[in-house]
Amino acid sequence: MKWYSLLAIYLLFWTFTFFLVLPWGVRTSAEAGEPLVPGQAPSAPHAPRLRRKLIATTLVSAAVFLLFWANWEREWITREAFFALFFDPAKPR
Repeated sequence: MKWYSLLAIYLLFWTFTFFLVLPWGVRTSAEAGEPLVPGQAPSAPHAPRLRRKLIATTLVSAAVFLLFWANWEREWITREAFFALFFDPAKPR
């Protein structure tokens, strides 16, 4: 697989993982015991801690991407084996 294909797939994994990591540890101002700033939505996070979430996203997406890449190279789970989990191979599609 070419390097730019690997980069594109990694960026897809990273983006998907970022949206999964965003809600981790979110506390609103009410939960933190702080007053709301005028104009602030009550559901807005008090301290989003984006740096920590970016690091977690990078680590988790790198681990998942490495599993994907290893499976691509070693062919642990083939397309046929994957579809056999959901469809009866004896029946035509």
